[in-house]
Amino acid sequence: MESGPAIFAGVVFALFGAGLLLWTGVRVLHRAPVAQGVNPVASVAFATLTGAVALLIGVWCFTRL
Repeated sequence: MESGPAIFAGVVFALFGAGLLLWTGVRVLHRAPVAQGVNPVASVAFATLTGAVALLIGVWCFTRL
């Protein structure tokens, strides 16, 4: 019964992290800005770090099952 919330949280974090990393990668490949009005290097670094952390949290939630 307690694994339901862990599965839900893991899926949400994993999808968000993977989606953010994919979106950031596509924006970088097309040389489009990741965030409007922000230093391009800082926005790519922050988005990549945030996506990786969210993906790792999702994986961590799955290990708690």
